[in-house]
Amino acid sequence: MDTRKQQYENNKVQKRLRHAVGKAISDYNLIEDGDHLMICMSGGKDSYVMLDILENLRRKAPVHFDMTAVHLNVGLPGYPEGLMENYFKEKKIEYKIVKEPVYSIVREKIPDGKNICSMCSRLRRGILYRTAGEIGATKIVLGHHREDLIETLLLNLFYTGQLKAMPPKLLTDDRKNIVIRPLVYCAEEDIIKYAKIQNYPIISGELCSFYANKQRDIIKGMLKEWDKKHPGRIEIMSKALRDVKTSHLMDPSVYNFHDLKTDTDESSQLQEQEKSATGD
Repeated sequence: MDTRKQQYENNKVQKRLRHAVGKAISDYNLIEDGDHLMICMSGGKDSYVMLDILENLRRKAPVHFDMTAVHLNVGLPGYPEGLMENYFKEKKIEYKIVKEPVYSIVREKIPDGKNICSMCSRLRRGILYRTAGEIGATKIVLGHHREDLIETLLLNLFYTGQLKAMPPKLLTDDRKNIVIRPLVYCAEEDIIKYAKIQNYPIISGELCSFYANKQRDIIKGMLKEWDKKHPGRIEIMSKALRDVKTSHLMDPSVYNFHDLKTDTDESSQLQEQEKSATGD
């Protein structure tokens, strides 16, 4: 591919990502005037693209908001010290590196052969929430994209019996933090392309021996196969997350099946009430 055509393709990908992030921000009121965003930087492709797109939007946005990139170093063996810090300095991005021995703590408490992901996730979440308070962040920003939401929906459906995905905006259980996901409309394919174009200094998830998630890998492979055979399937599923008909599901806590009445029932009930009132 010649240089001009490559640049054209690059611009198209960047434009799609910016449009998708801008639409998500508008649809869910993700960013407001005066916000201080804590951008959670794992060192993976998603977080780099998220930081890049938000920084570009920040310079052009009609509202003012600040950003601090936060990277949590959990002490994984082989961790590339200084990689993230050097990137932030080079790009002149306000940042904070948080170093906590999460990996060693979890390995000490979880027996060999057991999966440590759940405990590790809880510890990391707690540290990030604490850090948000320390830097005065009003929103915690995570880099989950369109496919992440769909995979989570199917994981919960198949393995936990819940109809639940990841919301674009979440108030934490303690009501002290708001978590937002600006990439919810972004296709993973576009994120991969853009990350390759930018040549980000990626920190491989394979540093952790528990990196592979077999259940998620099964779902991911299934989605790819579906979309290959029936192009557009993933986009349709993404739209379904935004078009929920609670009356056509089975949860009485979100839809009042118990008191459903026909117009005839309601009319008869009203007539009975009128008769009682007049003494007929």
